[in-house]
Amino acid sequence: MAEPFRVHRGRAVVLPVNHVDTDQIIPSREMKRVSREGLGEGLFAGWRYREASGREPVPEFPLNRPEAEGATILVSGENFGCGSSREHAVWALAQYGFRVIIAESFGAIFRGNCIRNGILPLSLPGKDCTQWRNGVEISVDLEAQKLILHDQTVRQYDFDIDPYAKKLLLEGLEPIAMTLSQSESIEEFIERDKKMRPWLYSAA
Repeated sequence: MAEPFRVHRGRAVVLPVNHVDTDQIIPSREMKRVSREGLGEGLFAGWRYREASGREPVPEFPLNRPEAEGATILVSGENFGCGSSREHAVWALAQYGFRVIIAESFGAIFRGNCIRNGILPLSLPGKDCTQWRNGVEISVDLEAQKLILHDQTVRQYDFDIDPYAKKLLLEGLEPIAMTLSQSESIEEFIERDKKMRPWLYSAA
């Protein structure tokens, strides 16, 4: 189970790039661990570090800038998370500390992986969010579906989210856990069905 997502306020780091794919989010060479722990170190490794085999930071990369320290919200361009279906990309973002990814659009599989791992993939179509200031404070209220940008001029945006995805995030559940939460109703259905169609439950 993930931590339930209701209201989150945090600092944002802005990565002004379109079509960021999952191999750029975490290169395959960084996926050698047997657990999720430590994957945050490999996040954007091809851009964050000067060499593939080292950890010397590239100072101008947005995540390495002083104003991005402690960021929990990532802002990027359209089609974020495209490419392969690797769930490690979302695990790396979560391990780094991100709770919200804001983009104009997302890769479909990546979006689903975010929701199952407690990260809110927030779409603001038609908004050039990559022009926001790096290090800006942002509040996100999932229940009210509102985002507030706390800059020199406070701005508020409404956003849409699928009701099922919203419920998963609010309750900190993934799909199997959501199904199991209805176990009592499922058992009641099975008992009723046994009486109506007993031949389906007869031993082979």
